[in-house]
Amino acid sequence: MATRLKIKKNDQVVVISGRDKGKRGRVIEVLTKERKLIVEGVNIIKKAVRPNRARGIAGGIVEREAPLDVSNVMLLEGGRAVRVGYQILQDGRKVRVSKKSGAVLD
Repeated sequence: MATRLKIKKNDQVVVISGRDKGKRGRVIEVLTKERKLIVEGVNIIKKAVRPNRARGIAGGIVEREAPLDVSNVMLLEGGRAVRVGYQILQDGRKVRVSKKSGAVLD
């Protein structure tokens, strides 16, 4: 069962643990079932790719982003890493809020 993640596509995040600790980037893709994220410019791996004429791929060694566990990143709000919570507004909408400032993030 996939749980709801507090980080969404296009959010700005900072890596808090691992090889790329301290790096910042934008979330390109969210893999909810695996609880992983792909962040732009973070967790770069080298992958050998076979040539494919139908797709126009030349082949060789390609660098690309690998998935990162969601627990290894924190959301950025005003340049600071913050924890994220949920709050239900008066009109019944459920929104993400910063635990540090209480500001609505959505």
